[in-house]
Amino acid sequence: MENGKLHNGGVSSSETFNGGEDVYSSKQSDVSTADHLVMMVHGILGSASDWKFGAEQFVRNLPDKVFVHCSERNMAKLSLDGVDVMGERLAEEVLDVVKRRPGLKKISFVAHSVGGVVARYAIGKLYRPPRTENGQKFSDDTSEEGSKGTIAGLAPINFITVASPHLGSRGNKQVPFLFGVTAFEKAAGLCVHWIFKKTGRHLFLNEDEGKPPLLRRMVEDDGELRFMSALSSFKRRVAYSNVGYDHIVGWGTSSIRRNNELPKWEDSLSKKYPHIVYQEHCKACDGEQSESVLKEGDQFDKLEEELVTGLSRVSWEKIDVSFHSSRNRFAAHSVIQ
Repeated sequence: MENGKLHNGGVSSSETFNGGEDVYSSKQSDVSTADHLVMMVHGILGSASDWKFGAEQFVRNLPDKVFVHCSERNMAKLSLDGVDVMGERLAEEVLDVVKRRPGLKKISFVAHSVGGVVARYAIGKLYRPPRTENGQKFSDDTSEEGSKGTIAGLAPINFITVASPHLGSRGNKQVPFLFGVTAFEKAAGLCVHWIFKKTGRHLFLNEDEGKPPLLRRMVEDDGELRFMSALSSFKRRVAYSNVGYDHIVGWGTSSIRRNNELPKWEDSLSKKYPHIVYQEHCKACDGEQSESVLKEGDQFDKLEEELVTGLSRVSWEKIDVSFHSSRNRFAAHSVIQ
């Protein structure tokens, strides 16, 4: 069910029944050939409009290839209900879009802030392993050389996060406005649920109803929730991060790096994209490599180390940006979108 169709310079958009927004080419011939679903996921207390500009740019550049859906199943206060609840809702929303658009064949995610973690939960729910010729499932292999599988029945292409707290928000300067003061960070972990409720507990890596922290469970396949199999099924995984001026999500947690791995960056690497200050392609590494880094390094939080190690089992393109020369640099967490 759609209403409120709008046209804007070759791009059309319509609000969907659940409050999200579809964005697509104004040409019917383009819409009929577009087979790549791009799911855009907002952050905490956000809405579908947060990604409106980005969605329109995708369609303008790839009008006959992409159909974009800006998620709003977890808008505003619903984003405080916990990563698991939001992930379940997002998974349902993806299935609804796929049902409405039977010609879709591929899927990508672009997610901001906590939306990146929510998207990781949702793909774990939506992942299905491929089947052999006789109908049997392949073995559970989360390496990139292993079986790939599908997400909501579609071929997974890009999984892109933008300033997302993959390592959580606990300690280690992961929430910059706490200034790295240990007492502040500990106090925040104890009282965060007063403001950010269940989502805050998940991000500060508190135990989840007697189980290990949810983000810890999300670096493995957890029963029917195939978190790492799903993540490894994508052709590309990209993490965009702010090197500074992001007061909400720290550089380490958004770029999936230990403190001693944060690189020295240059003013700019590209005239076309002047805010990009560092790029690297990190190959998948096994646990033994990670353990050697742990022995050499500073004081690591054991839980945080398990998150880095787990997420490093798949390759990532890491793109670091800086708005140090921008008038809007103090709003970097939002501006990076």
